[in-house]
Amino acid sequence: MIRVLLADDQTLVRAGFQALLDSEDDLEVVGAAVDGREAVELARALRPDVVLMDIRMPHLDGLEATALITGDPALAGTRVVVLTTFELDEYVFGALRAGASGFLLKDVEPQALIDAVRVVADGQALLAPQVTRRLIEAYVSADPAPAEAPAPEPDERLAGLTPREVEILALVGRGMSNQEIAAHLVLSPLTAKTHVSRLFTKLDARDRAQLVVLAYETGVAGQGQG
Repeated sequence: MIRVLLADDQTLVRAGFQALLDSEDDLEVVGAAVDGREAVELARALRPDVVLMDIRMPHLDGLEATALITGDPALAGTRVVVLTTFELDEYVFGALRAGASGFLLKDVEPQALIDAVRVVADGQALLAPQVTRRLIEAYVSADPAPAEAPAPEPDERLAGLTPREVEILALVGRGMSNQEIAAHLVLSPLTAKTHVSRLFTKLDARDRAQLVVLAYETGVAGQGQG
């Protein structure tokens, strides 16, 4: 049974999500929080598998609550998915940096929400490729470096990666699936999957969402763009 905690300040949203998830044999809503502070308290008390976390809430917003939950060693098995109204919500990238395993739009189709909970509970990241690509584009174009600016120093976190692995990280950062990476680089799907698995190990990343964040932060997500 996958145990889910809901965190949203809108009563109708909480009720709707709970009715939908509780209708599935393998899903159970174990708690519902009305703000970020209560979400953290309930997460620590209930130890859910997945938290569906709204971003804009009173007292403690979803970004801060996510960081507290993912930073708690006792909640290492809990995954957070942030809920957002807009595809390019200003807080989405911040939520991923705070440790969220992905994000969903609030107008998600019912079956997609159900599938998303199962995907995240299984330890996978939930990053819709079309949304991730738009986030990448917004990020890399936000503050372009002057033409005369010196090349930045290589990020030390990439020191242990091969050139191929850096290339793979860039493609993961652009929202590509393993299948898309394989096609782009003319590799077998198994080889692409192996490269991504090595990135998890070398970069000590919990899931694909963390690889996307690293691709942003190290600048490789923008390589070859434009």
